[in-house]
Amino acid sequence: MSFLLLIIGFLFLIKGADLFVEGAASIARKFNVPAMVIGLTIVAMGTSAPEAAVSITSSLAGQNDMSVANVVGSNFFNILVVLGVSSIITKLPVQNNTIKKDGPFLLLVSGLLLLFGFNLNISRIEGFIFLAVFAYFLFSTVKSSKNTTLNNVDEAAISIDVEIDEQASMPKTILLSVIGIVGIVIGGDMVVDSATSIATSFGMSANLVGLTIVAVGTSLPEFVTSIVAIKKGETEIAIGNVIGSNVFNILLVLGLATTIKPITISMLALTDITFMVAITILLYLFMKKDNSLVKKHGIILVAIYIAYMSYTIMR
Repeated sequence: MSFLLLIIGFLFLIKGADLFVEGAASIARKFNVPAMVIGLTIVAMGTSAPEAAVSITSSLAGQNDMSVANVVGSNFFNILVVLGVSSIITKLPVQNNTIKKDGPFLLLVSGLLLLFGFNLNISRIEGFIFLAVFAYFLFSTVKSSKNTTLNNVDEAAISIDVEIDEQASMPKTILLSVIGIVGIVIGGDMVVDSATSIATSFGMSANLVGLTIVAVGTSLPEFVTSIVAIKKGETEIAIGNVIGSNVFNILLVLGLATTIKPITISMLALTDITFMVAITILLYLFMKKDNSLVKKHGIILVAIYIAYMSYTIMR
């Protein structure tokens, strides 16, 4: 029964996020908000909504390990599986801006999480710091986006992530947004409750469940977005989607969770955070060396994911 509730919870999360993005983006369009800004804010936040719902719910429920493991596990999955599979399917060119700005920023953010986690506690003040850095990131990205062209990752993402109905009435778009938020909240609660039940019944730790089952489930929007983008020939989206999502997961998701309630983490969680930083460095080195991710990189990334998940299950 717990597995069924877990699946239903994931469906609520993913569909809720989809409805929220569709409604919110439509409202933004009606107020003449540029598509670029919609992509950098609403669409990006929408794909990270499942992680946010699960991590905040876990934190409030006292499941601290699951709260952190969900974010770290999602970042694992995004780098090793989403980009791994994407680069196996086709070559992923990397823009200079990604190598010079976005990649280093993700490294900085990941390192900041590791630094804050060294004392096995992420305080409310550190949560505020995450949110402050996130606000800066959002402001600077939106500001710089005004000078970019339509081939920007997030601009193209609009046509893939959300179908905006220009003729939809305001009440309808508001209703979509509200239904989406309700779905996200209900789904997050169901996922945490059922995952906790599964962990208890099988003697699994909350950290393990969060790192594997929950993390994979909440990362489905990013995975689907990247695969669809590749099929449409928008290969740049795969990398931009992952980097943006990972930044959002650390700064916004953990920022909100720790601001609401400080999080105590275990040594296992700290080990996972260290590994997350290591694979982020590896990703950056791959991107910088060839200005692209190719099949050999993808095979290495997927192999690392399989190996580390095997180690995680056995430890």
